Parts: sequence; C-alpha cells; structure tokens
Amino acid sequence: MRIALVAPPWLPIPVPAYGGTEAVIDNLARGLVRRGHEVLLFTTGDAVCPVPQASVYETAVGVGAPGPVAEARQVINAYRHPFVAAADIVHDHTIVGPLYARRDGVVSTAHGPFLSDCGDIYRAIGERSALVAISEHQAATVTDVRVAAVIHHGVDVDAIPEGSGHGGYALFLGRMHPDKGVASACRIAREAGLQLLIAAKMRERFERDYFDAEVRPLLGAGVEYIGEVGGQEKWSLLGDALCLLNPIEWPEPFGLVMIEALACGTPVVTTPMGSVPEIVVDGVTGVLGSAAELGLRVPDAKGLDRRHCREAALARFTSDRMVDDHLDLYERIAAGASVTWQRGGS
Repeated sequence: MRIALVAPPWLPIPVPAYGGTEAVIDNLARGLVRRGHEVLLFTTGDAVCPVPQASVYETAVGVGAPGPVAEARQVINAYRHPFVAAADIVHDHTIVGPLYARRDGVVSTAHGPFLSDCGDIYRAIGERSALVAISEHQAATVTDVRVAAVIHHGVDVDAIPEGSGHGGYALFLGRMHPDKGVASACRIAREAGLQLLIAAKMRERFERDYFDAEVRPLLGAGVEYIGEVGGQEKWSLLGDALCLLNPIEWPEPFGLVMIEALACGTPVVTTPMGSVPEIVVDGVTGVLGSAAELGLRVPDAKGLDRRHCREAALARFTSDRMVDDHLDLYERIAAGASVTWQRGGS
C-alpha cells in the first residue's frame, strides 16, 4: 500500500529525549517500510527517521508555539502533497488534519484523553475518519465517540538492552507535571527508604513553576533531579533501576514509559489509573496501589522476576505487533469493511 503518515510539527522524529507521540510515529514508519509498503512521512525538516520524508517547516517549531497556526500550516501542506493526495491510507497524528481532510482513507490516532477539551474534537474526527484509541480504557470512557480500533503502542524491544537493576534506585522518567505525580514519587521513595532519580522534561514555563513550587522543596536526602535524558542514557537509567516509580495522578490514555521500562526488564510501581491495568500486572510485572499505599509496597518490586517484565514486553508491546495491528486496520479500511470497535474487542 501507499501510506502517508502526517506528524505534528512540534518535535523532530524521533526525538532526542522526551516525546511519546513522536516515538510511536517513528516506530510505525520504520515498521511499515520493513513490511515493504511505500511510505511518506510528512514531518519537519530536522527529522532523521530513515524513511522518505516531506516537510514545510525546516525545523520543529517547539511544543505549543506558535499554537494552532503551525499545525494548520503543517496539515494544509501535507494534504496538498502529491503522495499524500494519492495515498491509499493517510494516517494523521495531528488534531487539525482529520478535520481538514477532504478524502476517504484517513486514519487518526487519539493521543489525548476523550474526557477533556479534546473530546469534542475527537467526536467530530470519529464521524469523518477511522479513529484509533490507544487503550481500551480510553475508548470506554465515553459512548458518543466513534472508535474504529484500539491499538496499544509498541516499542522496538529487540533494540532495547535488558538491564540488571543493580543500580538499586527508583527512577521517575517523564515530564515535570503534577499529573505525572513527580512530587508523589519523591514522597513515596523517601517513605520506602529508596534513592530516587528524577529524569524529567522541564522546558515549558508551567513545568518550571511546578518544579519550583512542589518538587524542588523535596529534593535532597536521596532524591535527585538529573534533567531530561534520551538515547542510550535513558536505557541505561531504566535498566539499572530497581523499579520505575510512576505514580500518575490522572487517567492517562497510555503510558509509553511503562512499556519502555518493561522492555528493560524493570518492574513498574504505579497507581492503577487509566490504561495502567492493561499494561502492568500487579505482583508480576509491577506493583499497583494508591499513592498512599506505594511507600510500603515499593520494596515488593525487589522480589519480582525481571525476566517476566521483559517477556511481557516481547509478548504484548513490540513495534512489530503495533505495525501488524495498524496494517490490519488499514487493509479493512481499504477494502471498505466495517471498522467500528466494540467493547472487549475490535
């Protein structure tokens, strides 16, 4: 098939450090090319994903700046591109694009929650294109958003080194935001008597404000902020960690960092919110509990078999599985088949 992938203009693909959506698009693009499909990634000029590309922006514009104008310009130029216009499938990862598209064969992934300001937008997108939810929890939160399929994210597990956990520390990995539970992670680690390393994106003003108000006062005595990490440094930190401490405080549609941890063989200690129970099995690949309970339960992660974590990633969360699921959807759409998700299965 001829498949066009339309990416937002905010960050390069793949990102050198933090960026979940961009990591997913990168793995999907590579996987589709490996399967022999003709692919074009419409992205930004600084992307290094090794597939055919086109762009209107020479470099990524940065998250949230200059707002919807940048995304609108991105998608207008994407849909004007000859390859995109002639593609069998256009898989659009922007918000604006599926609303703008005036053609059949458009797939859109809902990277944000339905129960938010995005809900009205996803509701409209579902009426115009095939909308993909990234977890069953996300898909089930509302009944009036038409979902074509639920497809969990995947990572290239074979390219991720399996770690030993010999570092003995807990790791927080993500972005500096209250929804991610960074301050809770500090308190949980201190209660458990564990060293905590915080590897978090902190570029936006609101992230710095949250850090100064809620996290900075909790640093010291074994709790350390080490900045944003990526590449081999990220895999080393995850692999050497006793556990990923991920006490999210919102119903996250999907937590990519959790499957990255599992791929490293690292158990996940987290709250059972949103998609978490679809990813982590309590007592097998991690520890689930409320933020109030996790301080006492973090030590349970020491007794978990790291091989089970790696095996779970290989069985359920590979990029190959993610690509297969998308190709199945693309083929059904191209054949004119029904693509409506049903609770408990697609």
